Parts: sequence; structure tokens; C-alpha cells
Amino acid sequence: MKHYETMFIVKPTLTPEEIVAKIDFFKEAISKNGGENVATLDMGMRNLAYEIKKNKRGYYYVVYFKAPPALILELERLYRISEDILRFIVIKYENKKEQKAWADLVERAKRPKGDSKENPKAEAV
Repeated sequence: MKHYETMFIVKPTLTPEEIVAKIDFFKEAISKNGGENVATLDMGMRNLAYEIKKNKRGYYYVVYFKAPPALILELERLYRISEDILRFIVIKYENKKEQKAWADLVERAKRPKGDSKENPKAEAV
């Protein structure tokens, strides 16, 4: 199985319950099609760099997973037919160096929000 990361932006007009349901739908789609969800990163509501479909904000969510390559086509198809997804990206980590970077990102995503082993001054700036 290959290592992947997907990030998608959900429309801000949905209720919090609908956003959670949409996120769960895509996580479940990965699991049902032979993938393994390793970690998730809830980035929350953020301003978009530019307006997309008359929306200035969006709910960002990242999923780190392992999956067979065939799953990616189905996942992208589901993103495209969903009217509630503003943008999405799927990134594949191929060589050993990239897979190490993927493992580091997974560890960072699994770490509690308050626990920062990096420079504490960097967060204050």
C-alpha cells in the first residue's frame, strides 16, 4: 500500500453537524475501499486565499492514509461529485525520504494541540 495525504475544504455554509458528517463520509470512503486511515488533522474554519464559488471561508481537513492506488480514483470522483467540497488535493509519498516526511507529519498530527516540542517562541509570533 502507498502512503497518501488528502486535504479538502468543506463549504462554510454547512452546520457543524453536516461538516462532521461530510468528513466522516470521506474517512469512511477511504476505509471501505481498502485504505487505512492513519491520522487526521482538523484545521478548522479559515479564510481562503481567494474567493471560491462565492465563499470567502472554508473548513479545512487533512487525512493521512495508506491505500492501494485504485482508491485514489474513487476518492477523487467522490470529491468531484460532492457539491459541499470547494477544493481538494491528494498527495502521494513515493520514495523513502518522502515516506519519512509522511511519518513525521503523521506524528505531528497525532500530537495533542497544546504539546509543542518545537520552538515555543515561533507560536507566539
